[in-house]
Amino acid sequence: MKTVLFRQHGGPEVLEYTDFPIPEPKPGEALIRLRASALNRMDVMVRNGWPGLKLALPHINGADGAGEIAKINEDSDVFKPGDRVVINANLGCGSCEFCLAGRDNLCLNWHLLGETIRGTYAEYVCVPLRQLYKLSHDFDFHQAAASALVYQTAWHSLIKRGNLQKGETVLIVGAGGGVNTASVQIAKLMGAQIVIVGSDAKKLAQAESIGADILIDRSKESDWSKSVFLATNKRGVDVVVDNVGITFMQSLRTLRKGGRLLTVGNSANPKFEIDNRYLFAKHLSIIGSTMSTLADFKEVMDLIVAGKLKPILDTMYPLKDAAAAQERLWKNENFGKITLDIE
Repeated sequence: MKTVLFRQHGGPEVLEYTDFPIPEPKPGEALIRLRASALNRMDVMVRNGWPGLKLALPHINGADGAGEIAKINEDSDVFKPGDRVVINANLGCGSCEFCLAGRDNLCLNWHLLGETIRGTYAEYVCVPLRQLYKLSHDFDFHQAAASALVYQTAWHSLIKRGNLQKGETVLIVGAGGGVNTASVQIAKLMGAQIVIVGSDAKKLAQAESIGADILIDRSKESDWSKSVFLATNKRGVDVVVDNVGITFMQSLRTLRKGGRLLTVGNSANPKFEIDNRYLFAKHLSIIGSTMSTLADFKEVMDLIVAGKLKPILDTMYPLKDAAAAQERLWKNENFGKITLDIE
C-alpha cells in the first residue's frame, strides 16, 4: 500500500511517501480501505518527537480517517465488507474497569490512533469494529474524516464535562483550529452566546460566519481579557475553551464567579504559571478531558450526519503532499480541517 511515514523524528523532511505492507486485521478488527484522512496538531508533535515517546518505527501519522471496510476478522451483524465508515481514533482496550463502565477515554491501556500506534496517512489501516461508525452511501469521506476527532473532543469537553447550558456565554481562544470551529458550532447549537479571540480579521470573519457573536482581534488588543470583560457588559463569561495553555491567566480573568475553563490540549506550551488566587477567590474550575466515550462519539456523529453540525474544511492535499499539509497546519494558516485525499 502507499503511505506517508517517518523512520526518525524531525521536521517535515523526514516524511516519506512510499510503499508499506498492508496490515492484517486481528480477531475483532476490520481492515479499512481509507479514502480520506484529516490532520491534527498532534501529528506534527509526534513527528517532532518528545522525551519518553517510544514508537515502533517506521511510524505512520494520522488519527482521523474514513473509507470502506475491506475485510472483517469476525462475524458481525452490524458491519460487512463494502460498508462506508468513519473511524473513532480513541482506542480503549474494551476490558478494563473504565471501558466496561462506558468510560473508555479513561482506559488504563489507552491508545490514540496515529500517536502511539500507526495511523491513517495510508491506503489501509486496521481498527477494532467497535471504533467504527457507519456512514450513508452519499456522505462525503472528507467531511467524515474531518469530524471524528475534533467533534467528539469538543462535545465531550463542552457538553459532558463542561455542562454547557442554554443562555450561557462561551469564550473560545483561537478562531481557526478544528476543535475550536467544532466548539463554535456546538455552543451555537446549545443556544449559547459565543465570544471569539482570534489572531486576525480574516479568521474572525470566518468564525462569525459559523456562529460567533462577539469578535476580538488579539493582534490589536493584547490585553484581550479586558476586552472580553467590557464586551460582556462587565459580566464576564461562563465558560472558556482554551487549548493554548500559556493564555490561561487571561482566560481566568475573563470568567465570572463560578466559571469553568475547559482544556483538551496545549498547542503553545505545556508549562506555564497561573495565579491561584483567581481560582479560589472566584470559585473557578479548570476541567481537562481527552477525546470522548464511544457513546459520545455516536451521539455527535449522529448530529453531523443529520446536518445539525457541519465540519469546516480548509484545504485538501493528495496523500503524497502530507508534509506540505502539516506545514500549513503548524503555521496556523488553516481555518477548519486540512484533509488528505487517498483516492
